[in-house]
Amino acid sequence: MGRRIGLVCGFLVLIFTFFAWRLIYLQVAQHDYFSLKAAEKHETQIPIQAKRGRILDRNGEELAVNIPVQTVYADGTHIHDPAAVAAVAAPFLEMSVEELTEKLTTKREYVVIHKGVSEENARAMIRAMEDHKLHGLYLQEGSVRSYPNGEMLCDVLGYVGPNGHGADGIEKTCDASLMGQDGFRRIEHDRKGLEIVVYRGQEQLPENGSDIRLSIDMGLQAIAEHEVDEAYKMNHPASATAILADPNTGEILALASRPNYDPNKFNKAKPEDMRNRAISDIYEPGSVFKVVVTSAAYNEGIVDDKTRIFCENGHFSYGGKVIKDHHGSGDLSIPEILMKSSNIGAAKISLRMKDQMFYDYVRKYGFGTRTGIPLPGEIPGQVIPPHRWDMLTKTRMAFGQSISVTPIQMVMAMSAIANGGKLLKPKLVLSKGEGSAELEEAPVAQVVKRESANYVANALEKVVSTQGTAPLARIEGYRVAGKTGTAQKISPHGGYLPGRYIVSFAGFFPVNHPKIMGIVIVDDAKLGESANYGGSVAGPVFSKIGGKVARYLDMEPEPTDAVTQSGEKTTISAR
Repeated sequence: MGRRIGLVCGFLVLIFTFFAWRLIYLQVAQHDYFSLKAAEKHETQIPIQAKRGRILDRNGEELAVNIPVQTVYADGTHIHDPAAVAAVAAPFLEMSVEELTEKLTTKREYVVIHKGVSEENARAMIRAMEDHKLHGLYLQEGSVRSYPNGEMLCDVLGYVGPNGHGADGIEKTCDASLMGQDGFRRIEHDRKGLEIVVYRGQEQLPENGSDIRLSIDMGLQAIAEHEVDEAYKMNHPASATAILADPNTGEILALASRPNYDPNKFNKAKPEDMRNRAISDIYEPGSVFKVVVTSAAYNEGIVDDKTRIFCENGHFSYGGKVIKDHHGSGDLSIPEILMKSSNIGAAKISLRMKDQMFYDYVRKYGFGTRTGIPLPGEIPGQVIPPHRWDMLTKTRMAFGQSISVTPIQMVMAMSAIANGGKLLKPKLVLSKGEGSAELEEAPVAQVVKRESANYVANALEKVVSTQGTAPLARIEGYRVAGKTGTAQKISPHGGYLPGRYIVSFAGFFPVNHPKIMGIVIVDDAKLGESANYGGSVAGPVFSKIGGKVARYLDMEPEPTDAVTQSGEKTTISAR
């Protein structure tokens, strides 16, 4: 009997020893493993979306904002009948039952079902789920990007893609600053899938993105947009572009082009409409480029106030080809060459310069190099180096052929004439984040001396006189300086397309203390060849924009004796 009792007791001791060992093993050795398994079943980590920073104009007007919406997500571990849940929820999510059922057939704990659901539809869906005693679909606060001005400024702003990242424009180049950093929240559900708030776990708040303040002035942008749109409708060109800038700081004040698109509906836009022509289109600038050769030659002392050049009465044979002027002339001074836009005069000035010297000035003005404007897709243009020149290249470059530039390059080059010879980097972003200092940009280079820039600026004022090529570019009450450009379109098969032109006008005002630099480019206007010139097509658009800009900025008109139609007026003393 004693042995039997001992065996039973020993057996019981072994059993309880095993259970004690097992309990210690599970509670201590396997604690982390089973805690994780329990957390996986009852806890979910939900991301908290950071608010994307706004984009503002220089005066604080909102250009890109966030509209609150709900994101519907599913926890597959709480869905027992995907088809039943889909049948109730599909109408509120504007999805087919089949598509929703497929998404809900999952055991993952966090699956985004639909972003951008309106507050009304989201709440109605949750009520319908509760009425049918169904679980598994939950709401998460979010937002969608909205552009209050629609198509206006689309080339600068860009848009946010489906992945939540900037896909073009400032939205892309400043994406890291705008995005911020998402946070997260760990939540625990009961067996019905409802959150147990009292057991809410770790939470990391998001870091919202920084606001971006641009140099754009939406008042000026509206003016440019309207006039470019009118020119586009009237002349039916392939494209039309206008840029306004402050020549003293390089700040871009407005940028408009046609065709364009609505960034709120970017998925419906054509690729051709989404191209930012101000930085990605290259063209031969034509006679606007004459400011480069004249300022360079004057800066080097190759020409001066007394220089006169024989312009061959309109026909100059050189290198086996004939260079023609629209109106034949004899001896012309440098200002007269610019005023009458003499190709022959510009070509002969270039022949007085050494090849490398001329090329160096072209590069110093920024051609053949990206300007560095903070927008994606900028191209450097094309400048042929001297070792590849033939007999005609230099003379053609002097009046804007055999070279390709972008509109933004031409704006910055002409700004150097307006501001006393400084080539500036275009400035588009003024600040990032609240209270941040304005971002400073240093001059890229002193291209020519102030005296040389002033000399050319005085000459360019004659271009808009009654004797020049752009009297229609005048702005009543203000002294304007500028240059026309008329260039044949290049054929993709070589040579030029007959009767098809890219015309432009680049100018600034007031001449003595320039505040506005502008360029207007009209590509392939559907006009007769005799009417398709920079002075007659782009010049009037510049004049209309300039007049409205002067009134918008409340610029004081200059004395009437300082503004004449003849171009015979006082010279510039300083700027």
